[in-house]
Amino acid sequence: MENETLLSRNAVPIIDLGNFPKDVAKNLRKALSEKGYALLINHGISDEKIKTAWKYFDRFVELPDKVKSLYERSKAPDAENHGYVSPGMERFDGRTPELRHAYNICKLKSEFLPEKPMPGFTTHINSLTDDFNALGRFILQALALSLEAHPSFFVDKHSYMLSDDRFNLTTLRMLYYPPVNDQDYGNTIRCGAHADYCTFTLLAQDSEGGLEVKLRGSEKWERVGHLPGALFINCGETMAVWTNQLYHALQHRVVVPNQVESRHRARRSIAYFCHPDSSTLIDPKELNMTNADAKNEKIYNAYDICMALAKNAYEHNY
Repeated sequence: MENETLLSRNAVPIIDLGNFPKDVAKNLRKALSEKGYALLINHGISDEKIKTAWKYFDRFVELPDKVKSLYERSKAPDAENHGYVSPGMERFDGRTPELRHAYNICKLKSEFLPEKPMPGFTTHINSLTDDFNALGRFILQALALSLEAHPSFFVDKHSYMLSDDRFNLTTLRMLYYPPVNDQDYGNTIRCGAHADYCTFTLLAQDSEGGLEVKLRGSEKWERVGHLPGALFINCGETMAVWTNQLYHALQHRVVVPNQVESRHRARRSIAYFCHPDSSTLIDPKELNMTNADAKNEKIYNAYDICMALAKNAYEHNY
């Protein structure tokens, strides 16, 4: 069936964050080790607040290119990743330009954000990042419990989330995928196949919009489906290294939907990429996750892991 999704087949783990922490931890372990992702409900982030952020970003995308260019990625002082990314700048497969507007938010002061053309943006985004950080800390505690580690094991190693990107690469990323007309359909990708670089990602999306995943051990791309109000969670490469692949880095992409009415609509999402503090050594031995073959493997810090992976997406610009 063309419209069939994992959700429509009841094949998506749905985790209620309102349950007891031990139950959340147990359900996360099962979902992330077996499937590689889950949908989270009762997560505490206001749907209205997310929709307001999308409205702000719609306004940003409509600004003249000359204005948008003032906020381009890495124009902020000391920034690795902060700022606007125009369509075609990123190529996650290393080759194909991707049709989307993105704004990576790593700095929260008004001078680093498009406050001037959009008054009120800074206050709203600061409130939303507070919410995502609070949820992020809750999930980090649940992940520690799921691995039988001390509840603060991950929280202690993620102390600078969205407070200073010189020390931590956690990013709130606003995304706008323009409508695709019929003549461009088939030659366009919204987001190429990749795995994230971080500890975990949380994704809010306004519609199903073409998100596809490769389930663990499979080479088949499958459409996830959309559960309004839920957040999608998956782990990144950093967590895969940390857990010796118990929690693997999920391959995913965003394709242009087959359905005409869907591809003629814009798609909006917000991704929260939760990273450890950059100097954190990602050592599976600390979680008792190593095997006999791993004794002499080199241990890298979180920053080095992320930069090695990110270079591939931007290499064509260097």
